[in-house]
Amino acid sequence: MSDKTDKRDRADMFRARLSEAIRNRGTTQSALSRAVGVDRSTISQLLKGSGARLPNAQVVGECARALGVSADWLLGLTDRLETAADILRTSMSLTQAPRALVDEQIFQWHKEAAGYKIRHVPAGLSDMLKTREMLEWEYTPHLGRSAQQAIGASEDRLEWIRGTQSDYEIAMPLFEIYSLVGGEGYYADLPSDIRAAQVARLQEVTHQLYPRLRVYLFDARRLYSAPLTIFGPLLAVVYIGQNYMAFRDTERVQALTQHFDHLVREASVSARQVPDHLDQLRQNIPQR
Repeated sequence: MSDKTDKRDRADMFRARLSEAIRNRGTTQSALSRAVGVDRSTISQLLKGSGARLPNAQVVGECARALGVSADWLLGLTDRLETAADILRTSMSLTQAPRALVDEQIFQWHKEAAGYKIRHVPAGLSDMLKTREMLEWEYTPHLGRSAQQAIGASEDRLEWIRGTQSDYEIAMPLFEIYSLVGGEGYYADLPSDIRAAQVARLQEVTHQLYPRLRVYLFDARRLYSAPLTIFGPLLAVVYIGQNYMAFRDTERVQALTQHFDHLVREASVSARQVPDHLDQLRQNIPQR
């Protein structure tokens, strides 16, 4: 249990922080008294008084509102000067999510996290692991010429992994791979030769880049994850469709990191096993 602050010490801290907030705000005692709705002498007494007496909650709250700080900070209950709303705005943000990885913001997040482990649960098969033919089949009907940008962005991301000091972990549900192999669901119209080449590509990349790149396959009947990326201890981003929901506060980043690590621990196919597992699956794809 933390030690209690002496009443006199807390009152002294309130006076010091109130004076600091007035100075930082560039306002005056008269202006603050009008904003709070009290006499100027009341503000003067708050600043120059002595003893252990603190103003009532209404006055503290109005001073905090007028000065753009938190009441907890004025009272010495926290060292964070921002209000709760300010903290929320800086800890969580929404960023537009394009159809493909042609997004400078995504690349900036990767560069910001250089040297840290990056954890990723893709919405489907990760773009950076796809063949050019796969990307063309997937994006050309929707993006037209910009499908080539998607291909370039995917190849750049894979080259980034080869050259960076960051480890990269990807967790995907088993059914994504099984659907690809069987030409089912999302991949129903994907020609078998492209499917076979895609599985071979996955096998090649997961073998060549291990352990820098580690791919895990989990059973979605037991585990679930929304698409997300965790950039070391700095940032966690959840994909919600048209937007990325980005969190920078430590508590949420740690919670999502623990969620991802649980996917890894409970994976049905470990990173070491993935290349051999893909080799076995590829034999089930009919060849033209």
